[in-house]
Amino acid sequence: MKIGTCVTLSAMEDMPSKLAKLRDNGFDNCQILAWKPALWTEENAHILKELLEEYGITPSAFWCGWEGPQIWDFYGGQLTLGLVPTDFRPARMKNLCDGADFAHMMGITDVITHMGYIPENPYDPNFSSLCVAIREVAKHLRRNGQYLLFETGQETPVTMLRCFEEVGTDNLGVNLDTANLITYGKANPVDALDVIGKYVRNVHAKDGCYPTNGRETGPETRIGEGKVDFKAFFTGLKELGYDSYVTIEREIKGDQQLIDILESRVYLQSIIDEVYKG
Repeated sequence: MKIGTCVTLSAMEDMPSKLAKLRDNGFDNCQILAWKPALWTEENAHILKELLEEYGITPSAFWCGWEGPQIWDFYGGQLTLGLVPTDFRPARMKNLCDGADFAHMMGITDVITHMGYIPENPYDPNFSSLCVAIREVAKHLRRNGQYLLFETGQETPVTMLRCFEEVGTDNLGVNLDTANLITYGKANPVDALDVIGKYVRNVHAKDGCYPTNGRETGPETRIGEGKVDFKAFFTGLKELGYDSYVTIEREIKGDQQLIDILESRVYLQSIIDEVYKG
C-alpha cells in the first residue's frame, strides 16, 4: 500500500517547491490536481515529468478538472458540476480529453474527475445522453492506454455502477473518496465496496460527516474525527485484493493542512499495518 497526497498544478513555477516539500516530508507519490487547461501543453508535460523524476515522486493519477462554473452544494451542483449539465458538456468533454493527453505525455495511466450528479433514474433522458458522452471520452482515453476514473460522491454507488454498465467500455474505474460518500449523503465507503469495489484503482483518504440539511454537503473533518470507519474500509480493500495507492486529501488551506496530512499518514499507516500485516 502506497500512501501519498495531492499536489495542485496551478502554476508551473510553483511545482519545484511543491514537489520538494513532498519529498522532504517523506512522500514518494501524489495525485496531480489540475483545473487550468491552458497549462496542459506538451512543453509543460515534459518539464513536469522531469521534475517528478528529479524529486523522486511517482504520479499515481491525474485529477482532471474542467472549465465553467462550479457550485459545490446540492442545488447549484446539479446545474454546474461535471458532464451532467448539457450546456457545459461539449467543452468539458474536450477538457477531459486534453487533460488525458497531457497526462499521457507524462506516462500517467489513470485520469480522474467528478462526472456530476449522475441521474439515479435510468429513464431520465439525461442519463442516456450522459453515458454517450462518457463513452466518447473513455474511448479517447483507451486509445492512450488510459483509464477514466469516476470520483465518488455525487451519485450513489449503484448509480455509478449502472453508468459503467451503460457506457460499456473496459477502461472505467473508481477513485473512491471515503469522505465524499458520507458528506454527500449517498452511502458509506465500507458498503460501497460491495457495489463498486472491483473497479477501485485509487483512494482518496478523507473523513467527514453526513449532511444536516437538504442544501449543503456535510463537513469534511480531520481523518479520525469523522464518520469513516477506516479499519473496516481497509479490511474490505484487502478482501478485494487492493494493494495500491491511498491518497490523503485535506481540503483546507494554510499550515494546518500539512500538519493534518502528516498526522493522517501516521494514523492510516497504523491501520493499514494492522489490517494487511496483522
